[in-house]
Amino acid sequence: MSKDNEPVMRVASGTVVEIETYDCFLDQIKSEDTPFNEINWDQVNPATGPIYVEEAEPGDILKVEIKKIELVGEGTLATGPQLGVLGDRLSEFKIKKVPIQDGKIVFNEKLSFPLTPMIGVIGVAPKEGAVNCGTPGDHGGNLDTTLVKEGATLYFPVFHPGALFALGDVHAAMGDGEVGVSGVEIAAKITVSLTVVKGESIPTPFVETEDGFATLVTKETLDEAAKGAVEVAADLIAKRTNMDMADIAMLLSAVGDLQISQVVNPLKTARMFVPKAVLEGYGVEKLF
Repeated sequence: MSKDNEPVMRVASGTVVEIETYDCFLDQIKSEDTPFNEINWDQVNPATGPIYVEEAEPGDILKVEIKKIELVGEGTLATGPQLGVLGDRLSEFKIKKVPIQDGKIVFNEKLSFPLTPMIGVIGVAPKEGAVNCGTPGDHGGNLDTTLVKEGATLYFPVFHPGALFALGDVHAAMGDGEVGVSGVEIAAKITVSLTVVKGESIPTPFVETEDGFATLVTKETLDEAAKGAVEVAADLIAKRTNMDMADIAMLLSAVGDLQISQVVNPLKTARMFVPKAVLEGYGVEKLF
């Protein structure tokens, strides 16, 4: 993701767009016998875009509502030596192709589990330089956050004119952490609305669900990401209410959930989830 990428589309604020994506392997894995060295790893985690949103300017917020996630084809899982949390215990690269039947993923002849579609890579052009689509940051990118699903709303800081929005790396299912380095990777069609929010800035992405909101913070270590996620949530609550920091600390300790998004990308991502009742109790009807 980069401010220097030429937009593939220009839209007005409020436009609904359908975006087609490859799977995270750029559809290079055709069978379970595909050798590791036949995959171009420089092309993994492609994002479709960027889309230039006409009214977006630096300091604004880009609001992204995920209207629909339509999965295409079968899913792919892969892992191997030095990949993911268990990579030090693996001796060979392994691929698993998984069909989707009756709303479930068929893992093997004994085990199927429900579809939980979500988007791994989503965001805008970063403030500085170019960031590969496998790396998350304050611009979004490879956040690999299970809350980024149909019905959710994302908020991104805008660093450049037009925001330059893109997404990809859809999963038919993925657990928090993505510990094996891949979810059930799959191609998809995503319908989103893109709206510019003026008059307010944010330091890092937020995701809003039916139940609450979460800050998404990426750092070198998980400890740093966790601390940052709590601090961003605390600052937002302080801005929206008249609570002092001691009360906010006690509140977040009582009802907030500090969660792991992913631990397998070059940087680590954590989130602080806050129930909607926290802001509703102070008469705050919308996040931004």
